[in-house]
Amino acid sequence: MSASRVRSVCGYVAFAAAVCLGGGWVRGAAPDLSTTLAPDLAVPSAQTAAPAPGRRSVQTGAGWEGTAVHHTLYLPTDWTPGRKYPVLVEYAGNGGYKNAYGDVSDGSVEGCRLGYGLSGGRGFLWLCLPFVEADAGGKRNAVKWWGDVAETKRYCLATVRDVVARFGGDERAVIFLGFSRGAIAANYIGLHDDEIAGLWRAFICHSHYDGVSERWPYPGADRASALVRLRRLGHRPQFISQEGSTQATRDWLVSTGVAGRWTFVDIPFRNHSPDWTLRDLPARREARAWLAAVLAD
Repeated sequence: MSASRVRSVCGYVAFAAAVCLGGGWVRGAAPDLSTTLAPDLAVPSAQTAAPAPGRRSVQTGAGWEGTAVHHTLYLPTDWTPGRKYPVLVEYAGNGGYKNAYGDVSDGSVEGCRLGYGLSGGRGFLWLCLPFVEADAGGKRNAVKWWGDVAETKRYCLATVRDVVARFGGDERAVIFLGFSRGAIAANYIGLHDDEIAGLWRAFICHSHYDGVSERWPYPGADRASALVRLRRLGHRPQFISQEGSTQATRDWLVSTGVAGRWTFVDIPFRNHSPDWTLRDLPARREARAWLAAVLAD
């Protein structure tokens, strides 16, 4: 067990005790985020306006004008021309999801939240990218699964390069973020081939992981295909979190025989949601510390 993992476990023991003593934890059930701790961050709404510090803008990449394909770009409040910033590139979960606890995912770029929670709106460019699919009118953002993988990959590469060039992104510090479908996409899209795999410095995967289930309904969900993608990871680190437990992901990765730089964090809440990053929790503090260490390495 790494030193960072020991700090995480100790932090959760203390936090769980505080929740229990506060009357928020029913015996035998994990607590709910919405009734345990209020958020200390509110994600900025997306606007059809030019990028500016502290603004989250809706944009369409060059070459996709006239289509419904779009992404969002947030410039941090401390953004100034000529300075270099690490880039958080986020992918959303599947749309149409709602559970008994009120957790919702609409599958949109506008609904992404991880990047803002982890950055607090400062020090990082935050880019939320779409999965791209064809429709009768041309092309649009796919709210479920991958759409056209080749087009999704092409939009990612073109948009990240454009943002790096125009807004001071550090091409050596591009971090992949994903929740649910987006977490699976870390390897499924982010490591799909050698070209796109070379883009990333590190990965943050929350709730699910490529290869854990062969029942997910897309081509290449089988473990043999997932292992091919995993081997493109190399020495780059991944922060892997899950509501409840990351055990299934840990078991899968151990079974592959691949030696990776993985940090596993169990989120002690029942919510299938990225909203833990909007609260001052041990998990968020650890994720932020992990990001800082990755960028300093």
